[in-house]
Amino acid sequence: MSRSTAEAVPALDERIRGEPLVAGGETLASVTETVCAIVEKPRPPRAWYVAFGISAMLAGLLFAMIGYLLIEGTGVWGINVPVGWGFDITNFVFWVGIGHAGTLISAILFLFRQKWRTSINRFAEAMTIFAVLCAGLFPAIHVGRAWVEYWMFPIPNNLSMWPNFRSPLLWDVFAVSTYMIVSLLFWYMGMIPDLATLRDRARTRIRRFFYGLFSLGWRGSNRQWHRYERAYLLLAALATPLVLSVHSVVSFDFAVSQVPGWHTTIFPPYFVAGAIFGGFAMVLLLIVPSREWFGLKNLITMRHLENMTKIVLATGSMVGYAYLIEIFIAWYSGNSLERFTFMNRALGPYAWAFWTMVSCNVILPQLFWFKRFRRSIPAILLVAIGVNIGMWFERYVIIVTSLSRDFLPSSWGHFTPTWVDLCTLLGSFGLFFTLFLLFLRFLPIVAIAEVKSVMPEAKLDRDVHHGQGDYHGDIPRQHERQFGGPETNR
Repeated sequence: MSRSTAEAVPALDERIRGEPLVAGGETLASVTETVCAIVEKPRPPRAWYVAFGISAMLAGLLFAMIGYLLIEGTGVWGINVPVGWGFDITNFVFWVGIGHAGTLISAILFLFRQKWRTSINRFAEAMTIFAVLCAGLFPAIHVGRAWVEYWMFPIPNNLSMWPNFRSPLLWDVFAVSTYMIVSLLFWYMGMIPDLATLRDRARTRIRRFFYGLFSLGWRGSNRQWHRYERAYLLLAALATPLVLSVHSVVSFDFAVSQVPGWHTTIFPPYFVAGAIFGGFAMVLLLIVPSREWFGLKNLITMRHLENMTKIVLATGSMVGYAYLIEIFIAWYSGNSLERFTFMNRALGPYAWAFWTMVSCNVILPQLFWFKRFRRSIPAILLVAIGVNIGMWFERYVIIVTSLSRDFLPSSWGHFTPTWVDLCTLLGSFGLFFTLFLLFLRFLPIVAIAEVKSVMPEAKLDRDVHHGQGDYHGDIPRQHERQFGGPETNR
């Protein structure tokens, strides 16, 4: 091989494989120090206090609105006949969708051996848990009289009521609760080695007790690592179909009905793509300030952010395609009610919501075709905020426009949100961010053990040292580039 060819091979290899996943000359010890220092510092950054104060006030507003709702009833909302689902179900579908990206990053990217997930999976898993908690609030309160919800349980009662197991509304309960349990297990199990690290470094008795309690006696022996990785793999395999099933089941709430604009077979893939789209945008929105506040730029590099922007672009294109197909099928079917529904969405009284949705979900993500925007923090934040706004409006458009003008003009109505609707929506964001900020302060926000497994210092790419984990053997040449020369210890 000529000298010029030999020099070109590493350069080509660098371009193919991309930047290192851990930058700044970080070592195994410094990764532990960086992540643990976030929890061990006596005081977090001032920005954390500001964000926590605002979020906690909004969360308090949410619970005040729920209390007001339980006292006064659902008349305090803007719902009416025929728009019986307003902000409540819009918020539910939005938050369930946000919860999708966490398990996608944790489970599906894990099964596909995507190494870049290791620095961001903990964020995404936490986001899933908190988003699903927020989502679960709305079905519980939208029934109005929450104290008689036991009527929906399959238990004998004096009204002889029994759940309708053929209804997708009931499937929702099973799908979302199963997803919540598996996501919670996945999140917690992934943290066990890192909680043990915090336990071993703890300087106070209280910290040592709680981190020791939740690390379940972890000692890092070969046997523990072996069982841990087997269990992690099984949970990933279990969680993967849930990623696809949960929002498919949510879409059935609409697709199995006869309401124009809802009765369509494209809803399951359309909802899943939209959920991943919105979920990744929320991960970007959370991760950008977090890496700045807590000094994580070497662990969460521009490569991680760029990869996520590519997924946002891909899923956003799927969502845009679904919008076009919906309109085409409404025209091609010859169904006058379907045609009217989509004309009404684009030109009717809710046209402002429809065009906000299209602008945020279809037009704005096109910026990510250009590398300069994929690597620009202001552009990433702008698109992430825009996509979250757009995805909320997507659910609003689907629900409100179809219900407000369905079959007979004599039964049409108009939905206008009340101040209680708006405060409840704001409060749900407050609850979500409050929980997330507490997570940032008290738990390891980056998966220390997993990040180390993709570093050249872990030596898991050496032929004779496969080591622990599912990441061995497929990061060749990193070790050579860092330490020089081919590996000869075969």
